[in-house]
Amino acid sequence: MRRTQRPSPPADDSGTPAAADDTAAHPHPGNLPAELNDFVGRESELAALARSLEESRLVTVTGVGGVGKTRLVTRAAALMEKRYCDGVWLVELSAVHDAGLLDHAVAEALGLTDHTTRPPRAAVIEHCANRSLLLVVDGFEHLVDDCAALVRELLRRAPRLRVLAAGRLPLELAGEAVHPLATMTDEDALRLFAERAAGVRPDFRLTDRDRDHARELCRRLDGIPLALELAAGRLRALSTEQVLQRLDDRFRLLTGGSRGALERHQTLRTAIGWSHELCAPPQRLLWARLSVFAGQFDLEAVEYICSGPDLPADSVLDVLSGLLAQSVVLREDSPVGTRYRMLDTVREYGAEWLAATGDTDRLRRRHRDWFLGLATWCELDWFSPRQAEVAARAESELPNLRRAMECSLESPQEAHLAQYLAGTLWFLWVGCGRLSEGRHWLEHVLEEETPYDSSRLKALWVLGYVAVLQGDPVGAIAALTECREEAEAAGDATAAAYAVHRTGCLALVTDDVERARGLLDDALGRYREMGELNSNVLMAQVELAMATGFLGDAERAVAICEEVRDICEDHGERWALSYALYVLAYAALERGDPERARRLLLESLAISHGFHDLLGTVLVLELLALVMVTEGDAAEAALLQGAADRIWPSVGLPLFGSAYYGAPRARCEELALRELGRTRYAAALGAGGELTPDAAVARALLARENAKARRLPGDREGAGRSAGDERLRLDQRA
Repeated sequence: MRRTQRPSPPADDSGTPAAADDTAAHPHPGNLPAELNDFVGRESELAALARSLEESRLVTVTGVGGVGKTRLVTRAAALMEKRYCDGVWLVELSAVHDAGLLDHAVAEALGLTDHTTRPPRAAVIEHCANRSLLLVVDGFEHLVDDCAALVRELLRRAPRLRVLAAGRLPLELAGEAVHPLATMTDEDALRLFAERAAGVRPDFRLTDRDRDHARELCRRLDGIPLALELAAGRLRALSTEQVLQRLDDRFRLLTGGSRGALERHQTLRTAIGWSHELCAPPQRLLWARLSVFAGQFDLEAVEYICSGPDLPADSVLDVLSGLLAQSVVLREDSPVGTRYRMLDTVREYGAEWLAATGDTDRLRRRHRDWFLGLATWCELDWFSPRQAEVAARAESELPNLRRAMECSLESPQEAHLAQYLAGTLWFLWVGCGRLSEGRHWLEHVLEEETPYDSSRLKALWVLGYVAVLQGDPVGAIAALTECREEAEAAGDATAAAYAVHRTGCLALVTDDVERARGLLDDALGRYREMGELNSNVLMAQVELAMATGFLGDAERAVAICEEVRDICEDHGERWALSYALYVLAYAALERGDPERARRLLLESLAISHGFHDLLGTVLVLELLALVMVTEGDAAEAALLQGAADRIWPSVGLPLFGSAYYGAPRARCEELALRELGRTRYAAALGAGGELTPDAAVARALLARENAKARRLPGDREGAGRSAGDERLRLDQRA
């Protein structure tokens, strides 16, 4: 479980509009996981970490796998939440294998979404620069050099930031306070074993006889928490004495008969190995094969990837249940259903056994093939009533999708599969607010030359689309021109149509509106000829409506978007619908109906924000601000403009630098300044700049219930027919 919150804005008693105060509901912003069982012992270590973080801005807890580093630092961070007004944020790096994604992982943990072409590190540094927050970095050892460089830069550029890290080795940075984590004391180890044993067997009690056996067991396991928990898991079938006897035999076998003290990493390996040996052969086999997953996984994936003649698919659930019972695999409930995961140390052990069988490459290809199929299904199902489910599923599977691309790139003969996967995930990059990571992968996979034209061409037009939305016309035109030329040479009508479409989109946002209309008309004609209908085709219609409206034909623009809305309702599509509603709201405002415009915008905003689509969100906020000032609330309008100002740097060039897209902004500023004066306008703008995107959207959506209450019978959007104080004429040029 995880509670993800964004930092709450500071209180404002200046009399100007301020951010909605949600501190009562979320007193401690951050994303620390909720504890699922009691934290045992480590009082002295917790106190030492608290003191060190007062004296040093970088504190690193080191130790072997399984010694409890992660649990200690998350517990310490939770106890110190009140010290950091901007929150405590956990960055888990164990599933990040590509150093190029390190900055993306940190941005994601902080809740940042940046669509721009700037490196994600710049967004992270800007976010942290003036904030008082604690960054908890866990599992960095496989990326130690890159992580050290990032932490060094963050600490230099963000003077109020402190970092609490956990790994098997220090970062070796100046000013770093290193805390080697010892194993648990005898008493704490005994307490931990007893509590975990009671979790396995509710009737478990430490009798005098059992207490002696348990003490000896804890001593044999050197007080390593993971080893103790694995041992406690055996109490489902054995007594404490039997566990001790079997452990003693296993130790003697694995250490050549020596009964001397074992090194900690050997002890942990022995504990895991002992648990492994006590598993039935099918359980050992499944354990090894599960190591190909990154992060969470579900039963269907396990049944496909891990099954075979030696492990039939219909037996996988029972075998997996056995691993769950022994705490080798953990169950987690998520928005997309029941999921499973393995601790990193346990996964690494399984990976070694898989390598020993010589089956790693085959299992990784099966893993890759499953997630290629999953991505294909998600792309098709994106244009359906299951669009929100698809978004959630793709987000939860992102670590595995990354691993699938990495696997394909390892062989030049399979690089086209990475290109196919990166292109197929366009809906994740564009529709779910991951433009920056999408560009990383698209550029990476296109570095490989492959003979598979269709995969390469798809990656090219998706790259061009991403670059358009990032406000990078040079990168966009390069990719789209290459795509169109190669598509026409290869006779690939589909890729050519998409290249024409996205070139029209580029013309639209760069104010070449006549050309945009021609290209979009051309693309839609090609789509009709091919029988293509999906979210991209609907977006082409919405973009054509925008171009048509900018050129003065509002009636046709409305007709196009009404058609889009009908198709969306028929197919359950929501993402493209949000943009159609934006255009309809724009037209309603021009016709002097701000109340109807507001209703349409609030519906659009709820959809965009639900998909984490920052571009759609910020465009709506800009237009909603104009609605507010038209309805007589200039202070709220200025506040929303300030909130939009904060979001735009994470999207790209504000309003694409377009006079057409910028017209509502300019008109709103003119009216608000006239009403408030420069001092009050600046104060309200500044207050809006304190709002996080989540807080800004929540504030704007507060008007939804009032809007519903004013709905008129027979009005499709529930809009009233008020003409407002004046009929707005939005100048087509700034």
